[in-house]
Amino acid sequence: MKALRVLAGTAGVALMGVGAFLLTDVRDPAGVLVWLGGAVLLHDVVIAPAVLLIGLVLVRGGIRGPVRGALLVAGALTAVALPVLLRPGRTANPSVLPLDYPRNWLIALVAVAAVAALWAAVREFVRARGRTDR
Repeated sequence: MKALRVLAGTAGVALMGVGAFLLTDVRDPAGVLVWLGGAVLLHDVVIAPAVLLIGLVLVRGGIRGPVRGALLVAGALTAVALPVLLRPGRTANPSVLPLDYPRNWLIALVAVAAVAALWAAVREFVRARGRTDR
């Protein structure tokens, strides 16, 4: 187990090094810092509190975890997809954004909801089976 942690840590440090190296090519570092700061604020001020509040208000019992997890993933997917979802119409070059991003974003959200529902159903099944086996 320790070897796996060391391997994961080494891979993480290597990827951070690649990211730092790629930042040397950035023409507008202030814009990158604003974008990263906005992403942190979006997560900490909007996404995380909304996930916790919705999970607390709407869901009771054992499925709160899967619902919160699905809401967190959906929020992160939305934050990543927001630039292309809010793009101002068609571009002059059709190869710039060639895919139907709103449709694909909705498909991803449906997949997240399906996985969360399956996760909750399996957890409930295991709990119910555990109660009847005693």
